[in-house]
Amino acid sequence: MIRLKSYSAKSHQGPYLQVNEDAVLVDYANRLAIVMDGFGGAGIGDVCIQKIRDQIKNFYLRASKDPDATMPFYYSIKYLLEGNALINAFHYAHDSMLKENKTKDMSNRGGASVVGVSQSENLLTCVSAGNIFALLARKGTLDIVLAPDSLQFVSDDRFTGQYSTSPLSGIGLFQELHLNCREVKLQEGDQLVLMTDGVYSRLAYRELRHIISDPDQTSADKINALFKTSCQRGNMDNQTALFLHY
Repeated sequence: MIRLKSYSAKSHQGPYLQVNEDAVLVDYANRLAIVMDGFGGAGIGDVCIQKIRDQIKNFYLRASKDPDATMPFYYSIKYLLEGNALINAFHYAHDSMLKENKTKDMSNRGGASVVGVSQSENLLTCVSAGNIFALLARKGTLDIVLAPDSLQFVSDDRFTGQYSTSPLSGIGLFQELHLNCREVKLQEGDQLVLMTDGVYSRLAYRELRHIISDPDQTSADKINALFKTSCQRGNMDNQTALFLHY
């Protein structure tokens, strides 16, 4: 089986904000990774991501280890146990956040864009809700695994940068949860790259490819280069990136 050899991660509040509403989790033992971009503002989004992280992780760990587990929200023979467990974990967190938000004023409601990655043997299941970008670097190429669910990726109109990456889905955002799911069959040397919009939104795809595919830079150096370039171009958002090396 191809295993996760190493990873590089960085999450920062950005050049102007005082609170980081992004978060990253890598559970090496259980082969689970999560990147989150909370919304709602300071004191709301940063609290939501902790709850959502724990809800997804705990549900996933229970369901993925029990072949007889009931999948209360969704089931498909297309996915292995781990894939179905991850999809249901997203629905569980979404349902919990919706119930909590209904007890609050609109101005105090929060949620998050989330991408989760689980592994079973040599197969990755990638699930996302919202505007986080997932890319696969393989043998000098860079391919999109999951495109952000945002205005930027559904229209050719030139929106202002502030609104072009606004999520069209997310945990706790709307009543109905829209998920993007994709499986990736691993090869030795693969790198999976997950980024929030504070990292990718101000870079062209060719620039992402140039930085991520540079063989002479470490993953930590690549993350710093992505952060720096984005901020030089006016980024005002939190920034998080995760490189998973297989």
